[in-house]
Amino acid sequence: MAGKEVCLVTGGRGFAARQLVQKLVQSERWIVRIMDLAPTVRLSDEELLSPLGNALLDGQAEYVSADLRNKEQVFEACKGVTVVFHMAAPDTSNNNFKLHYDVTVTGTRNIIDACVHHKVRKLIYTSSPSVVFDGLHGIYNADESVPYPDKHNDFYSETKAQAEVLVLKANGKGGLLTCAIRPSGIFGPGDRLLLPSLVNAAKSGKLKFIIGDGENLFDFTYVENVAHAHICAEQALNHGAKEDESNASGKAYFITNREPIKFWDFTGEIVERLGYKRPTVHLPVTVVMPLAYLAEWVFKQLAPLGVPITQFTPSRVRYITCWRSFNCARAEKYLNYTPPISLEEGINRTVEAFWDLRAEVQNSQSREFHLQSKVHSHFGGGKLADFLLWRNAKQSVAVLLSMFCACYLFFQSGYTLMFILARTVLLLVVLLFTYSYLPQSVLDRKLPEIPSALFEIPEEKVYAVVSSVGAFWNDAVSSLQLLVKERNWSLFFRVLLILRFMKFLGTFSMQGFIYFGIIILFTFPYIYEQYEQEIVESIKQVGVALDGYRKVALSKLPSSVKSRLHQE
Repeated sequence: MAGKEVCLVTGGRGFAARQLVQKLVQSERWIVRIMDLAPTVRLSDEELLSPLGNALLDGQAEYVSADLRNKEQVFEACKGVTVVFHMAAPDTSNNNFKLHYDVTVTGTRNIIDACVHHKVRKLIYTSSPSVVFDGLHGIYNADESVPYPDKHNDFYSETKAQAEVLVLKANGKGGLLTCAIRPSGIFGPGDRLLLPSLVNAAKSGKLKFIIGDGENLFDFTYVENVAHAHICAEQALNHGAKEDESNASGKAYFITNREPIKFWDFTGEIVERLGYKRPTVHLPVTVVMPLAYLAEWVFKQLAPLGVPITQFTPSRVRYITCWRSFNCARAEKYLNYTPPISLEEGINRTVEAFWDLRAEVQNSQSREFHLQSKVHSHFGGGKLADFLLWRNAKQSVAVLLSMFCACYLFFQSGYTLMFILARTVLLLVVLLFTYSYLPQSVLDRKLPEIPSALFEIPEEKVYAVVSSVGAFWNDAVSSLQLLVKERNWSLFFRVLLILRFMKFLGTFSMQGFIYFGIIILFTFPYIYEQYEQEIVESIKQVGVALDGYRKVALSKLPSSVKSRLHQE
């Protein structure tokens, strides 16, 4: 270990950071100090047999548990360090401003102060291309001259930009040399976010739709190339801190594979190689975005109950539907960066690493999902269930549009129920009468006869419907008796909620009510099937929360009232 210098990797157990740590260990130039939040380091079986496992055993690598928000811990972690690779950041899916600001901005400020205090020579900050993305305008072949936007797409991007400014301004402070690396769309083995989420979506049948026109180019970067870029940056920061044309310090650098690809082509290529059907049906952004806003709002309301956050947010929709390609010319010039692993090779290695997630049936173009799901069974398991659960997207769209057209023709505002019935019967009579005059064959195809039984309702079905209505009525009466006789407060509140909801439905016109019903019919069953476990768990948590609120409310009642309720 004599003569070796110490480098620090913050967030060293993260996706890209693990790859960098492995490369630093393999170079045998450093004693690698890995900093992360966990109290102790836990290596996978593969890591135990890797150079990292050996390095931790023989002292070539060491683990430090520290929180970026704790200045004392950060100063201690930076003691004796020559180079800091600052890669730590909160999860991008958590759009919590305080969390991102405290970790990214305050944490970076602590790192800079510690570097200056301990006379660390180099600081390489892992930034993001999202620092120049406003979520509204696409970016095509952008270089580092593109300014920060007035408003960012999310808090992750906003705080990343603020931290990047701090790092670049710190260049030359106390002899510290700094730069910022902006890797785009990191993917590869060890990914715990992008690829697993794609596979889960494909496996559950959610990945059927292309949001937008599907033409948006995107720059993805293989994770090993990202680690290589950091090493290039460290080697390039060997000059003075003065900003000039020959100096690598004080600058930001876009890092990509230099092979822009359509976002949905990349996504489809990954899932198809793992045996799933690639998305083919296009959905306009204008249709998806309101649903994303609604989903984000709903999950925010449920967050205090412990419901996990959703990935289906407006910022994520903008992220996957806008053009995002970047120019690496500056990195090539100043850092001598060229990606050693091509995009094709990166995809091959990634698919191989996630081979355990492949589909059981390879490349099945007629693959259907969840045919035995509860929702599918509740709707009879036939064509109706297939339409409502989007088993065939084209057929479902055709049925949905047909129902909207029928609603527009027959249920326009101001029409009475009798008018609607008469118009429906009139159209049916005209169609049947016209059909009776058609020849027996048209274009060499024999027209089928329409049997009278088609319009007859079997007696057993009539009996079943009447029995169901009667059973529903009797259940309602029994509930009312239970409510009156036993003074059941839980039932009382449920009845109030149901009646309140019915009152809400009564505010709609017939046409609006039917439109609303069609939308619910074609969305809620599909969403429920895909997120059944999460929805059931959320309902349970809501029930527990309401029961807690009820107990709190009862505890605040006067003792006389509580005793009366207890007696009842």
